[in-house]
Amino acid sequence: MIEPQEYARRRRQLMRMAGPDAIVIVAAAPERVRNHDAHYPYRQDSDFHYLTGFGEPDAVLALVPGRGPGEVILFCRERDPERERWDGPRVGTEGAVATLGMDDAFPIDDIDDILPGLIEGRTRVYYHFGRDTEFDLKLIGWVNSVRARVRQGATPPHEFVALSHLLHDLRLYKSRNELRLMRKSAKIAAEAHVQAMRATRPGMSEHEVEAELLHAFRRHGAVPSYEPIVGGGANACVLHYRANNAPLRDGDLLLVDAGAEYECYASDITRTFPVNGRFTPEQRALYDLVLAAQLAAIDEVRPGRSFDAYHEAAVRVLTKGLVKLGLLAGSVEKNLREHTYRTFYMHKTGHWLGLDVHDVGDYRIDGQFRQLEPGMVVTVEPGLYLAPDLKGVPAKYRGIGIRIEDDVVVTRDEPEVISAGVPKDADAIEALMAARA
Repeated sequence: MIEPQEYARRRRQLMRMAGPDAIVIVAAAPERVRNHDAHYPYRQDSDFHYLTGFGEPDAVLALVPGRGPGEVILFCRERDPERERWDGPRVGTEGAVATLGMDDAFPIDDIDDILPGLIEGRTRVYYHFGRDTEFDLKLIGWVNSVRARVRQGATPPHEFVALSHLLHDLRLYKSRNELRLMRKSAKIAAEAHVQAMRATRPGMSEHEVEAELLHAFRRHGAVPSYEPIVGGGANACVLHYRANNAPLRDGDLLLVDAGAEYECYASDITRTFPVNGRFTPEQRALYDLVLAAQLAAIDEVRPGRSFDAYHEAAVRVLTKGLVKLGLLAGSVEKNLREHTYRTFYMHKTGHWLGLDVHDVGDYRIDGQFRQLEPGMVVTVEPGLYLAPDLKGVPAKYRGIGIRIEDDVVVTRDEPEVISAGVPKDADAIEALMAARA
């Protein structure tokens, strides 16, 4: 759990970066209708959560640096015993001040009367335009109401700035408390993957394996951080496979890409293992190659290394191995120059991880890949995908898809693999599956 003091520190840091003449406006995520009058499970906007820790909809945070009566203002729903009887308790305006550490709080229904006065006199507005069209129009209306009073001496803002320029760089560096939650998230996901391996048998359906994952997540108070990918056989060659409804065949591999979200922090793990518990020689050759590429990549997740360095390390190992197996012709250097490996490996080796699975933060600064620094968290996920209709490939390799993914913290020293609780060495996987009841 992250204490209110940490959220307050984040808000103060953001206000210092925004400057004394700015206002920062962040809206909570709206509720979304799934169908008719049924809603999707509510999940707070990541930026709003990062600054408040407040999990309710219908809320707006306004940061007004230097404002005497209070710099941190929350608009939220009032307490309502009748509605709370149906939907559960609300924090309310008094609770927002008492428990969340806000300087002031107002009913969300009063925002049209109050927020324009907070905007007035500010030269810059930091906001996420384009994320919620309905709220965009509201903000434009509030600003226009200030502009309409220019002749009466009102001073409207003259600059709108993308909030992501400031906030997302803050989110890139994880605090000790954030890392604690991410380790918990990864531990839950690792346990779920182990449970899935132990449960898998030929003749099952992909969705039965998915059910094992979901059970493990919910048992620990987590939810999926994204829609799980459970792809058996050639389905593993579909990078964003989603159907999860095919039978699992004896002799096939099963690729499981699934992460847990715990207190809004995500994990992201992929393992590939044999449905019957034993790799074939061809599967083992490709699997060991992907694992070697992943280990080489993880070794590059160090401070001072370029973000792209671990991708380049994985690509070099994969290319060398593909040449050795006869799947690529010519020298390793020639294949690297010509990017021929992309026939088998067409994605990057990782991404930022945090409140979002594909977390925020620039990968490049001034056109160059940024250097890794302590507190950053990345995924490392090389793979090989040999589609069943891939031409020029021996039949024994076709239809095999493999990806191995871990979550790695950049420390001051060795990389910290926080998802190491699920085995990935081929012998260890076979031993785990051989011990199934």
